[in-house]
Amino acid sequence: MDRAFGIEGAADSFEREYREIRHGSLLEGFPEFVGYEGRAVEIRLYEVGVIPGLLQTMEYAAVVADSEVKRGAITTEQAQERVALVAERQSALVRPHPPLVLVVLDESCIRRPVGEPAVMDAQLARLVEFAELPNTMVQVAPFEMGTRRPFNLPITVLTMADRSLMSYAKSAQRGHLERDSKFVLPMLTAYHQLQAEALSQKESVAMINQLRKGTP
Repeated sequence: MDRAFGIEGAADSFEREYREIRHGSLLEGFPEFVGYEGRAVEIRLYEVGVIPGLLQTMEYAAVVADSEVKRGAITTEQAQERVALVAERQSALVRPHPPLVLVVLDESCIRRPVGEPAVMDAQLARLVEFAELPNTMVQVAPFEMGTRRPFNLPITVLTMADRSLMSYAKSAQRGHLERDSKFVLPMLTAYHQLQAEALSQKESVAMINQLRKGTP
């Protein structure tokens, strides 16, 4: 069916939807969100505790997925599906007209060790490389922001080619895809406030490089 409709390997392919129905490895609303994410012209991300999938190295992604297997939350097959999905999502960033990607990471994302030191170092190096791209911005929201941080949970805001907005928010067990602009616009405003309070990209990259050198 995917070949017939010309969507083989696409984010919203029938094959991917079937995998989700069969394995149930993704949060509610996430498969649909990924389809929109792959077509968005602007992506705004805020993440807590873990590097977001669009910026993960495959080694980092594998460690995160494997930790879920060890805790009995998912199966080995589901973990493989998750890592494969990370790679598929990242392919949208290298399309002929890549999206503008704005990322704010809570400081916990870069300070929380994941895997062996070499895995974490490569991941931090990936963040620095990502920040150097012409269509990206990476900022760190330091712990000292305290209550000035407008979000307590991860959030993504997408801008589509027709300038419509949608957002995806997730908790530990559930996700929610919102398409109604009257609910998304306040999130976009809060995101702009978050960017204003966070470290600049230059300061953020300096913090990441300090961590790579083992400096607090």
